[in-house]
Amino acid sequence: MALFCALWHDRPAVSERLDLDRLQAPLRTEFIGRAVFYEASITSTMEMARREAEAGAPEGALAIAEEQTAGRGRMGRSWVSPPGVNLYFTVILRPTLEQLRYLAIIAPLAVCQAIEETTGLFPRIKWPNDVIIDGSKVCGVLAESELAGDEVLFALVGIGVNVNLEPTAHPEIREIATSLRAELGREVAREEVLAATLNHFETLYRALRRGEVVSTGWKHRLDTLGKPVRVQTAGGFEEGVAVDADSDGALILRRDDGSHVRVEAGEVLAR
Repeated sequence: MALFCALWHDRPAVSERLDLDRLQAPLRTEFIGRAVFYEASITSTMEMARREAEAGAPEGALAIAEEQTAGRGRMGRSWVSPPGVNLYFTVILRPTLEQLRYLAIIAPLAVCQAIEETTGLFPRIKWPNDVIIDGSKVCGVLAESELAGDEVLFALVGIGVNVNLEPTAHPEIREIATSLRAELGREVAREEVLAATLNHFETLYRALRRGEVVSTGWKHRLDTLGKPVRVQTAGGFEEGVAVDADSDGALILRRDDGSHVRVEAGEVLAR
């Protein structure tokens, strides 16, 4: 097994900092999370990971922070990132172009599996990759990549998990977000959730690299299927009943006129 190597840029003053030594025991990966770049406070772990990837960080390296001052979510939204309570991390990967699209499928699935393993909760996925519990968001995923023609130089998968956040303390998200602590009524060890997420992520990523279908578990957890939805896309809106999702992660809608449309990317809104 690869050696665990954490590079500490700064040790936070807060007492609730992540104990990266505690991460080692439950971590069963060969390369995901075996090199760690840690900051107490950073604008965003995506920016931190991009810097390290450009400097030659190995595949599977983890950029993690206690706090993000400019955390980013999908569709250009900000991500509330207070210190010492949640998980904010980005995994550096070097997939092929064909594998790239599936990273946003395996990431939320890995989080769901990790939460179920460590807490007993059964999260679901709001298409395409928001992890939810009883309709409230507990995790967001953001995937970006750097290409040179058809070659993927690197891919970044950013994950934010609300672990011990108190959603009611943040007016901007109190109506739409939850946390593991809010659901269980007790604090949850962030290191356990992180280790389990990395373990499941590597298992799924290895399956992807072997050419296996990785969308089955993701589809099984889709909360969106069977519901009438309005999907905001880059070109406008599509409306209909979400009747299926294909193996590439696209959502299939049945319009009111009976026709079907395949939506590859967008944001699901209640209809």
